[in-house]
Amino acid sequence: MHILSSVGWVGLSLSMATLALIGYLTSDPGVAEGAYYAMYVFDESTVSLVSLVCGASGVLLGWGTPWGLMRHWWVLVKWVLSLGVAAFAWVYTHPLVLTAAEQAGAVEGGIYRPGREGTLLAWTVPPVFAVLVFTGVLSVYKPWGRTRRGRRYAQTRAAGPVQAAAIGAGGARSTDEAVRVAAVERPAEGVVALRLVPVSGAATAPWRPGAHIDLVLPSEKVRQYSLYGSPADGSAYRVAVLRDAAGRGGSAEVHGLSVGDRLAVRGPRNHFPLADAPAFLFVAGGIGIVPFLPMIEEAERRGTEWRLVYVGRSRASMAFVEQVERYGAERVRTYARDVTGRPDLAAHLSAAPAGTAVYCCGPGGLMRAVEELMKSACPAGKLHLERFEADTEGAGSEKLPFEVELVGSGAVVRVAADRSALEALREEAPGLAASCEDGLCGSCELRVLRGTPEHRDHVLSPDERGRTDVMYPCVSRARGGRLVVDL
Repeated sequence: MHILSSVGWVGLSLSMATLALIGYLTSDPGVAEGAYYAMYVFDESTVSLVSLVCGASGVLLGWGTPWGLMRHWWVLVKWVLSLGVAAFAWVYTHPLVLTAAEQAGAVEGGIYRPGREGTLLAWTVPPVFAVLVFTGVLSVYKPWGRTRRGRRYAQTRAAGPVQAAAIGAGGARSTDEAVRVAAVERPAEGVVALRLVPVSGAATAPWRPGAHIDLVLPSEKVRQYSLYGSPADGSAYRVAVLRDAAGRGGSAEVHGLSVGDRLAVRGPRNHFPLADAPAFLFVAGGIGIVPFLPMIEEAERRGTEWRLVYVGRSRASMAFVEQVERYGAERVRTYARDVTGRPDLAAHLSAAPAGTAVYCCGPGGLMRAVEELMKSACPAGKLHLERFEADTEGAGSEKLPFEVELVGSGAVVRVAADRSALEALREEAPGLAASCEDGLCGSCELRVLRGTPEHRDHVLSPDERGRTDVMYPCVSRARGGRLVVDL
């Protein structure tokens, strides 16, 4: 309704501007009178109704939807401009049009020359049309990053000439933001917590519970870590990292950082958002507690029922355990396996109310156990998972060769059975962004235009496995011979 009424309003405004110019430029009094009376009829009937529908539906979208569009300054600008146009039409244009029509009708057998009213209409109504066109442009670009075209524009401006080619090709690359280590804490054995402040002194990028950032380390390794703290605090990013002795060196490098060290971040991105649900059950294993800290705060703010099951190797290894236990034993159950043993996950899931959103983050074994129990213990719930290690047990079926067509250049890239699509695509588009390359972070996302992807990532939820509009080429492949992607 809002889109249709907006288009209708712009069309009617163009008609009004055209009629105002006809009345101003003609020397025929009959033509001028007809033009101004036509404007009066439009203004009296159609324009008023369309502008009312457009304005009311715009306010409802801004204030009365989960998207909260009124949070964005460009929506407020649109609303003010549209309200101004409507007020201008009623207070200013409406009486002028009727007077101009009466003046033209009073001329008999002579040459019509526009009076003050006709001149004012000719010089004010066309700019009003231009204002409405401008509000439409704001809707398309949503300054500057809330549509794919807008994001590409913003990224190109921010990246400069060196990165512009890569961004123009795929639109998936994130620019780096320089940050400084402002504080280092040790909330548990083997865990380091960092407070990272932008070097520029500007506020951090906005984020919501469940988001993560990429840390671009001094060695140029890129690793993904969940954010914690309050999303409303724009002064710093906070991450907590478990040292993984068997890892690839990223966590060890993070543990070696000191106050004053500089690195870069990308993001934030959020593939683990907090849903709208009547209740939440959070199941955390070890460092998997981190994304749940802001989620718990958000659930508290909403007044939504929630429970937390927090499992760790030992109490000393469980970061932020005292912080979450302050909410009380009725809502938080902690299990240090060296003392209390493993939790009865089936019992916790069975006790969850119908419609509960179950969130799980932790080691692969814990997540597989929760997945397997959902159907029997919590059939009316919905499971949300975030992995920080690839699940090799669910790696997918046999890998077959396929082709990827790049719609921008028309090139066709052949992906062999023993290669990832990301590796093959980088031969054609070397700047294609990626971080973890394990299907966990979502940084290599590509838009699929035709064909059916075979999703092997851990970004999409089970309910999203049927999507055909997106793929993560570091791990995902194709069902069929060819995919066409927006690259």
